[in-house]
Amino acid sequence: MHALWLLALAACAAPDVTRPNVLLIISDDQGWTDYGFMGHKSVKTPHLDKLASESRVFPRGYATSSLCCPSLAAILTGRYPHQTKITGNEPPSPVGIPKANRYQDAGFLAQINRLNGFLAEQPRIPALLGSRGYRSFQAGKWWGGSFRTGGFTDGMSHGDPARGGRHGDTGLEIGRKTLEPITRFMDRSQADGAPFFVWYAPMMPHSPHNPPERFLAAHRATAASIHEARYLAMCAWFDETCGQLLGHLDSKGLKENTIVVYVTDNGWIQDPKGPGYRLDSKQSQYDGGLRTPIMVRWPSKMGASKIQTPVSTIDLAPTILKACGVSVPEGMSGVDLLSDQALANHGPVMGSCYLHDSVDIDRPSASWTYRWVVDGNFKRIVSNPLTVNRENKPGRGLGPELYQLDVDAFEESNLNKSHMNVAARLDGILDRWWKP
Repeated sequence: MHALWLLALAACAAPDVTRPNVLLIISDDQGWTDYGFMGHKSVKTPHLDKLASESRVFPRGYATSSLCCPSLAAILTGRYPHQTKITGNEPPSPVGIPKANRYQDAGFLAQINRLNGFLAEQPRIPALLGSRGYRSFQAGKWWGGSFRTGGFTDGMSHGDPARGGRHGDTGLEIGRKTLEPITRFMDRSQADGAPFFVWYAPMMPHSPHNPPERFLAAHRATAASIHEARYLAMCAWFDETCGQLLGHLDSKGLKENTIVVYVTDNGWIQDPKGPGYRLDSKQSQYDGGLRTPIMVRWPSKMGASKIQTPVSTIDLAPTILKACGVSVPEGMSGVDLLSDQALANHGPVMGSCYLHDSVDIDRPSASWTYRWVVDGNFKRIVSNPLTVNRENKPGRGLGPELYQLDVDAFEESNLNKSHMNVAARLDGILDRWWKP
């Protein structure tokens, strides 16, 4: 009898390998080159480098859009922005109301509520995991109002406009000020025997670029400007927070059966002349705004590898759901990144870019600026003449573009006129995917 009791106790204490924990790390406004493991010469990212050495790494990952709100919504739902209707960061500003005052306008807030409703109607990773007994925690960047809109059981962001609710509110303290809400949630879930899903999306290295001096000192002498030094120091600070969370998993014996997924919401190329970004990065159609390394680590199930197949953040939701034993809804078109067979048949990667403020929240076709597709080493870009800001993109983005990325990684030589057959083939792929 005593032996049976011990066996029962051991079974209760053992981790449920059929329900792995999941830690999803989403960096905010970080260039795809800006990691040690991606070849940057000066930025120090030892913790993410170590994660890469233990993960299935996709150096040619792509966000679905180069703006944070639609990009994050696509990660959460496994659906493209034109499918969710979440295309911009915010709805159109009310006529005659200054932007600074729009969150006090009843009509504007009504549109915010409708956008949140669009999100709540979608399949969402945490809500779907809830059917398997998962607890979930939101921390960091968040455009969906309350964390509950995303289907999370717990979280930091309240989303109340009367209390400054916008793009994460109190959740934006994570990483920059503390990690304790996440570690406390992990510990509580573990004590209760519940698997967990954590959304760690700190506003890092996102501006304001105000890193501690201990990180800034390492870049003052080598960076092109103080602005670049601050940005690179932010990348290092963010890396440290990742190391702290990964270290917590280690200390609690959770590493083997916790899936760690890493991705960036959109890219960033620092303007050396000021605190902002270059126009060929965030919000642009170029890899500087769209490309991101994607990593998946699951020590108990797979070893490390590097796979050059172009993949998408649209693949993350089905990958996580399948690993956790949850059926993938029909509305998700991504593939399982842990399946070699699925990767072999992945197909092209598509996406679209949009205005920061939507023109019409009910019509994604009114706000798109670019559609793009990556197929093998070729990337096709088609622009919308009704929305593209020609004044801000002199000489670039004024018409169809085609790049061969294996020999032109930074998209400097437009092959649109010299490779017309390739361009026409990729146009067909884009139109079959989504033709506004």
